[in-house]
Amino acid sequence: MYPILKLKPGKENNVIFRHPWVFSGAFASPLDQLDNGELVHVADAAGQIIGTGTFSTHSQIAVRVFEFGKAEIDYDWIRARIIAAQEQRSLLGYDNGTDTTGYRLVFGEADCLPGLIIDRYNDVFVIQSSTAGVDRLKELVTKVLIEEFTPRAIVERSDIPVRKEEGIEETDGLLYGADVEEVEFLENGIKFVADVLAGQKTGFFLDQKDLRKAIRQMANNGRILNLFSHSGSFSIAALLGGAESIFNVDSSGQALDLCSHIAELNNLPIDRITWETADVFQWLGDIPQDPFDVVMLDPPALVKSQNDLESGRKAYHFLNRAAMRLIKPNGILITSSCSTYFREEDFLFMLRRASVQTGRQLEILHYVTQSPDHPWSVYFPESRYLKSFVCRVRG
Repeated sequence: MYPILKLKPGKENNVIFRHPWVFSGAFASPLDQLDNGELVHVADAAGQIIGTGTFSTHSQIAVRVFEFGKAEIDYDWIRARIIAAQEQRSLLGYDNGTDTTGYRLVFGEADCLPGLIIDRYNDVFVIQSSTAGVDRLKELVTKVLIEEFTPRAIVERSDIPVRKEEGIEETDGLLYGADVEEVEFLENGIKFVADVLAGQKTGFFLDQKDLRKAIRQMANNGRILNLFSHSGSFSIAALLGGAESIFNVDSSGQALDLCSHIAELNNLPIDRITWETADVFQWLGDIPQDPFDVVMLDPPALVKSQNDLESGRKAYHFLNRAAMRLIKPNGILITSSCSTYFREEDFLFMLRRASVQTGRQLEILHYVTQSPDHPWSVYFPESRYLKSFVCRVRG
């Protein structure tokens, strides 16, 4: 039995409708006697337990619900959740021995494990914890992975700023197995490499599988600009689709070098790829370019909270307006946002405004969201975050 936190009358609806976040203002019970990350039960005003989760002393999200009802969050419970998550991915064709061996195994709240990310790169697993509650459960999670998957290595990449809001320090390193850096894996038969120790996110942008597939289908014989290219996964997909030439721009020289290595792994012509290490915002502002057939734009999250919305809108607008000016008539703009708080309607309004200002006309050919190893939860709208538009640019 865990400590029971009673809700104020009328504050139980979010939990009843299975939203996993309970904010501190919803509780009638005092919260100052609990430890950061402690397991608790959530009860309605009548005292009926309606949820079990982890408590945060620092975040406005006081409790993250793991089970809607009374439960013991122990090894067997965690094992069942992780096995269920793998079974779901296996149904999608993501598993060792398939043509996709790099995927998100656990996607936090959408897999009923709030605050926990597990990414799988072949036989190497990367854990990311964003809460004190998951930190307390980390040993159990690691034990499940060892016993169920016999991994070569388990790496932690909890080096994320959101941990400061939870009152915990950033941390990373090897949790189990052999020391690893770059790990090869497959995605739809393409060989990629994840830099699990130093790369962005957990080493690779696994959520863009479907957009890479779309790029491969439409990038024939064109001259392509890839902005915020990171390790160049879009560029690799474009080369496989028959792109004539690709120019990558990214602030990380190491990531750009990785693109060349991945091209070699796939026996692709490296001489079709050129790159520049630069800040994309400055590069777009300073350097006039000959127009491209395709411009691909996938910046990091520019709206990380509601407080960032106005500055983020301006940044997205600047990037997309500049990109439109670099596209040939009847060319293609592929533009993405991974910011939860920058909604689809915000994105479309920004595109309309930028197109009018540049005298271009946009036609949306394709809408792509996060790949299904990053599932949406109908109870947790925040789990749908990635938005990509493939647009024809006329005029």
